Amino acid sequence: MIQIFTDGASRGNPGPGGYGTILKYKQFVKELTAGYRRTTNNRMELLAVIVGLEALKNENIPVTIYSDSKYVVDAVEKKWVFGWQKKGFAGKANADLWTRFLPLYRKFTISFVWIKGHAGHPENERCDEMAVESALSPNLLIDYGYEAAEKLTK
Repeated sequence: MIQIFTDGASRGNPGPGGYGTILKYKQFVKELTAGYRRTTNNRMELLAVIVGLEALKNENIPVTIYSDSKYVVDAVEKKWVFGWQKKGFAGKANADLWTRFLPLYRKFTISFVWIKGHAGHPENERCDEMAVESALSPNLLIDYGYEAAEKLTK
C-alpha cells in the first residue's frame, strides 16, 4: 500500500498559501511542497492530494490518503463531489481542482482517512510545516485557477 499524507495552509483566506505532501511506499519516502501567492486553505488541501496522486507511477497499488481536511475527505467519502460533477460544478468553488482530481481518483484504488490536525501525528505535522514554509517563501507561484475565478467574481 502507498500512503499519502497531506496538508494545506493559507496565511489569510485568501492569501499566500502552500501545501505539503509525503508519499510513503515500503522504505521509500518522498516529500513534495510548493507555495502560491494568492489562494485558499481548501485549495491547498485539495492540491496536496492531487500532487501526491500525480506523482505515483504504479496504478495497481492501493493508496491510502491521510488528510486533516474535512472538506476534501467528506467531499469524496460522502460522494458529494460526484453530484457536483453531474451538475457541472455549478456554483461550487475549486471546480478546476476537482476536475483535475477526479480522473486520478478513478485511476487508482483510493481510501481516505481523516486525521485530526495539529494533534501530534508526525506526518501531518511535517506536512503542515512544509505547507507553512512554502506559503512564506519569497518565490511564490501563481494559482491561476483561483486568481482567474477571483477576477470573474469582481
